[in-house]
Amino acid sequence: MLVAMPTLLDPNFRQTVVLLCEHGADGSMGLVLNRPTAIRLTSILPEAERLRGLADPVYAGGPVQTNALMILYRGEPTPAAHPVLEDLYLTGDLQMIESPDRYLGAEPRARFYLGYAGWAAGQLEMELSAGGWKLMPGDSNIVFQPDPLRVWPKIMQTLGQEWAVYADMPSDPRLN
Repeated sequence: MLVAMPTLLDPNFRQTVVLLCEHGADGSMGLVLNRPTAIRLTSILPEAERLRGLADPVYAGGPVQTNALMILYRGEPTPAAHPVLEDLYLTGDLQMIESPDRYLGAEPRARFYLGYAGWAAGQLEMELSAGGWKLMPGDSNIVFQPDPLRVWPKIMQTLGQEWAVYADMPSDPRLN
């Protein structure tokens, strides 16, 4: 996971936690975990009868291809799924919504994202060495936190007293 440090001022990533889904010589790709939108899955897929009545939000996964819907889920891997963590997969296969009761509801096992975060070859490494991000082990429990808006502050508190002071800072300190 990439945790945006307080010095990272890019509005696309300020106070975010990004799950790195792919990293290699050609670049990196991830999903912003803590930016729920007001958009509901049912408004994106109105034809999906099985979703009626569900209030699950769609998350802003990042600034790249914001019209692409991606799904992070816990469960059995499907042929179209890419493993991200031991128990977490990424897919664009919308057939998952055929059994929403298996993935959505009181204890969600899937999160839906519009767009993703992407870095060209070497770009993320430069941002890491400049101190814009803190690299942490991936944790699927963070993906499914009930209050995604508290994910970044909670992580800041775990980084020690030096960083805990930033946990409750407003997204734009000039408005303080």
